Amino acid sequence: MIEQVLERARARGAAADALLRDTTVLSLTFESGRLKGSGLSQEAGLNLRVVASGRLGVAGSTDLSQADDVVARAFASAAEGETVALAMPGASPMPEVATFDDRAAGMSVDDLAAIGRSVIARLTRPGWQVNASVERHVEQARFGNSAGQTHAQRGTAITVSADVTRVAGDDVLMAYDAVATTGVPDAAELDRIVNTIVTKMERGATIVDAPSGRLPVLFTPEGLAAVLMPVRQALSGKSVLQGISPLGGKVGESLFDTALSLRDEPLMERRVASRAADDEGVVSRRLSLIERGVVTAFVYDLETAARAGATPTGHGSRSTFGKPGISFSNLVIDPGALDEAALLAEVGDGLIVDELIGVGQGNVSSGSFSHPVALAWRVDGGQITGRVKDAAVAGNAFELLKQIKAIGRDAKWLGGTRLVPPMVLDGVSVAGR
Repeated sequence: MIEQVLERARARGAAADALLRDTTVLSLTFESGRLKGSGLSQEAGLNLRVVASGRLGVAGSTDLSQADDVVARAFASAAEGETVALAMPGASPMPEVATFDDRAAGMSVDDLAAIGRSVIARLTRPGWQVNASVERHVEQARFGNSAGQTHAQRGTAITVSADVTRVAGDDVLMAYDAVATTGVPDAAELDRIVNTIVTKMERGATIVDAPSGRLPVLFTPEGLAAVLMPVRQALSGKSVLQGISPLGGKVGESLFDTALSLRDEPLMERRVASRAADDEGVVSRRLSLIERGVVTAFVYDLETAARAGATPTGHGSRSTFGKPGISFSNLVIDPGALDEAALLAEVGDGLIVDELIGVGQGNVSSGSFSHPVALAWRVDGGQITGRVKDAAVAGNAFELLKQIKAIGRDAKWLGGTRLVPPMVLDGVSVAGR
């Protein structure tokens, strides 16, 4: 169908590109230790973009028999669309990157159920409610454009997650962990889920008073979300183009601690966000975004690059409906050398933050955050003394990352797409409620 819609667009004098994606998802859910249900979904969809008389139009459809209708709607969209000088990439060789695993693609309901039950069995304790989910994702995508660029990619993902809830009087303690990989999770990865949850639950058994003041805080990889989200948004070429990125126009400037290095790695083997090319046909490449505290690049899709007069970086992403947007692939923060004991020593007297409430709400672009804790522990004399409730943390991500106290060595994949180490940041405002 891609060839059909591209030919029809060319016949009408337009440049065009199209992505056809076919996705199958098999999912199992367990509640209170028992299999609750399973589901199988399959969707194939085509997204077509045309540039007609300099104007941009987009249409999508899950009915792959209606090529003429998709083309007609794309041109109707272009008639009212914005003007943009979009330069589509020409034919070029693709790098090789492993994103498909035959064993993962062939996992049956029984196979997935066995994984879920094994995790649940190891988490089962008196008074613990254990839930889990296991999902198999198989995808095939084909891309083509009127400039001659084509590519095809297959991908698999197995995601395993588990959470535990313990209710004691009016106290509710919850802990969660997950793994996502292109292949079948191995024993070590499943061990990590179990051990992480058990450790969180055991450390949360004792409740202590929250400290207060401007304190050193150890953010776990999960806890760093509130700090890293503004940075990710600021590195988007769209935010720069809109004038809302605090980093805009500052490539080459040292704006963070020299311990911080961040890059986008789309060619990593067997990662769920890896790709030989993005959804607009731009060939993938490693991209350094922050190097030893210095801002080195922003990420662009074709449209934002055209409007900003920048070079597209291979970060275009598209769904069946709507125009493409910007998406990172595998974001990697360089780890440090310290283990947990050494990180706790760096904290001294302060807090460990593992989960916050309301991350992503408010004015993310400014970098300021203020959130109640969902899961946090008190550190006293370099030792964990218990779980803290009714506390909140606040600060500004861009300011806190200028003086990083320490970075840990035990980096963790979050959502299968972000490799994040634990990090101690100083001067975080902590208050009891």
